[in-house]
Amino acid sequence: MAEDTRQDKRASFSAITEHNTNGMARTSAVASGKTGASKKLVIKNFKDRPKLAENYTEDTWLKLRDAVGAIQNSTSIKYNLEELYQAVENLCSYKVSPTLYKQLRQVCEDHVQAQILQFREESLDNLSFLKRMNRCWQDHCRQTIMIRSIFLFLDRTYVLQNSLLPSIWDTGLELFRTHIVSNSAVQKRTVDGILEQIELERNGETIDRSLLRSLLGMLSDLQVYKDSFEERFLIETNRLYAAEGQRLMQERDVPEYLHHVARRLEEENDRIVSYLDQSTQKPLISCVEKQLLGEHMTAILQKGLGTLLDENRVTELALLYQLFNKVKGGLPTLLQFWRDYIKSFGGEIVCTPEKDKDMVQELLDFKDKMDNVAQSCFTRNEGFINAMKEAFETFINKRPNKPAELIAKYVDSKLRAGNKEATEEELERILDKIMIIFRFIHGKDVFEAFYKKDLAKRLLVGKSASVDAEKSMLSKLKHECGAAFTSKLEGMFKDMELSKDIMIQFKQYMQNQSEPSNIELTVNILTMGYWPSYTPMEVHLPPEMVKLQEVFKLFYLGKHSGRKLQWQPTLGHAVLKAEFKEGKKELQVSLFQTLVLLMFTEGEEFSIEEIRTATGIEEGELKRTLQSLACGKARVLNKNPRGKDVEDGDRFNFNNDFKHKLFRIKINQIQMKETVEEQVSTTERVFQDRQYQIDAAVVRIMKMRKTLSHNLLVSELYNQLKFPVKPGDLKKRIESLIDRDYMERDKETPNQYHYVA
Repeated sequence: MAEDTRQDKRASFSAITEHNTNGMARTSAVASGKTGASKKLVIKNFKDRPKLAENYTEDTWLKLRDAVGAIQNSTSIKYNLEELYQAVENLCSYKVSPTLYKQLRQVCEDHVQAQILQFREESLDNLSFLKRMNRCWQDHCRQTIMIRSIFLFLDRTYVLQNSLLPSIWDTGLELFRTHIVSNSAVQKRTVDGILEQIELERNGETIDRSLLRSLLGMLSDLQVYKDSFEERFLIETNRLYAAEGQRLMQERDVPEYLHHVARRLEEENDRIVSYLDQSTQKPLISCVEKQLLGEHMTAILQKGLGTLLDENRVTELALLYQLFNKVKGGLPTLLQFWRDYIKSFGGEIVCTPEKDKDMVQELLDFKDKMDNVAQSCFTRNEGFINAMKEAFETFINKRPNKPAELIAKYVDSKLRAGNKEATEEELERILDKIMIIFRFIHGKDVFEAFYKKDLAKRLLVGKSASVDAEKSMLSKLKHECGAAFTSKLEGMFKDMELSKDIMIQFKQYMQNQSEPSNIELTVNILTMGYWPSYTPMEVHLPPEMVKLQEVFKLFYLGKHSGRKLQWQPTLGHAVLKAEFKEGKKELQVSLFQTLVLLMFTEGEEFSIEEIRTATGIEEGELKRTLQSLACGKARVLNKNPRGKDVEDGDRFNFNNDFKHKLFRIKINQIQMKETVEEQVSTTERVFQDRQYQIDAAVVRIMKMRKTLSHNLLVSELYNQLKFPVKPGDLKKRIESLIDRDYMERDKETPNQYHYVA
């Protein structure tokens, strides 16, 4: 007890030591309130080591051996386990450990050797054999654990201190491996049985997975898994999938085959999780991928990639990419085939003249489709996206000039008034897509020439769907090709805006005239350098029109001296007031249609020859004009004889019985399909411009470098020119410049040029 005082609450202890007969000192602590009364605790060794009874070692071993035997035979142990553990501890304390370890090993070895007999029974089928092996292994593990629990002291002292000796558990494994699993007949039957079960499962049958897990775990614990099982298993797997790959490539189509491969890989991964050792995963999956994919990559792509892309089989394409990504060299092979497919399919669109009508729409649809595949199936792989761009650039330039021309016409169809199929947002999206295709074209100057021609028509005839859309397209072109590319196109817009201002001034001017005209004139002033060149056509205008033209000329030149006006009747249009039996109507017509209709105020009927003489309109243009007035939907003239086409000798009279629900009727001019000559002349103008550009580039380079070899000059030209050009064409331009004394050949080295200042 500790004595508690108010002044000092600390307690001190003293140890009272009593000596036992066995030499151990027993201590008891009592509390003492007095300081300085404590004693040291002293522990002393036995004076004499206790001696074992004469037969103690032998008797104890017999007791232990009986216990081990009972465990091995699964019978009850006569002795208390604690007593047995104590006995082992006592023997170890008296240096009997080496003998005890050897005796225990011998007993275990004898028992394991006896177990081999049950596996020599020939009548056992493979599955029964596996079950017996598993039972034997499970019993052996359970017995070893129990034996170790009795001999734990031996295991943790003697065995632990001798690094060369295996522990009791390891000894159990070693004995089982040496005497049972290493027996060639037993090992062969075990592995054969396991492989047979795996093959059955691969063929779709249900097997006992826990049995395989246990047996393969046994081989792994015994460290024979790799040599005895894995090597044979991989050989069998290789053989099975090699045969399966060959067979199914013949029998199945590619989508079905790809799903089969994916299922097989899933099954094998499941096998690894369920019963195979983790170390088998890499070689097993590699083997399946090699035999089902690696060996057939080219065949799969040749047989099925085109079909998958044609039919837009997105799921299978994504699966194809995932599978090929697993195989060495898979993606580069897929990329090559994908590039070739795009070149082939796109080349067919571009190089088939019959498809010209729908070429651009087909190109846009094809690009959308390939973009979708690259994004959703090929995980936006940069290599595939770049390959697609390269392939598009290659096939679109296989046929020079035509794609550029057709893209310009496609843009015209979308920007022209009456294009009801798209809202402003949709139109903007379409233009963005067109710009992507436009980027691939090398001869952008061809596009510019045709685009300019069509833009001029839209602006002059007032057929543009939206000024915002026109300006948006212009800014896209400027961003893509630079300000020099769009300067003329921007000039056209400026001309139209300036013309509006001039017309306001002209109207004020006309109001101040003493003789105001009953015709309202609107003029568009076009700067010749900005607009396409139009062939001048002389026609016979009525005196009122001629007079009005002269008034405008006087007004304009009074403001801008030194300029020259050239009238373009082909681009003119007018609104005529007409009177029919049904009542008054207004006709919105071209200038040529106006000239023809005005003749019928002077007479009832005219022949085609009379009309041609009176109007001065060129024959082909006149026939189209008469066709629009007498054979179209709004027939304000009657043709005799009747027919769809206008022939020489036809006569025309005014159709007084003409009826129409609208008051103002637009009579469209029969559009002459762009003739081959017109196309050729536009293309020739482009080539002419190209020659000037080549000449200018050569002179610019030579002026800066003074002296240059032919190869370096050509290389420099390719860097500077923005359109495709053949080496032969460059050579001709260089020769032309030499003839015109802009440069000269070196007298000693003909391949060297000098600039002539």
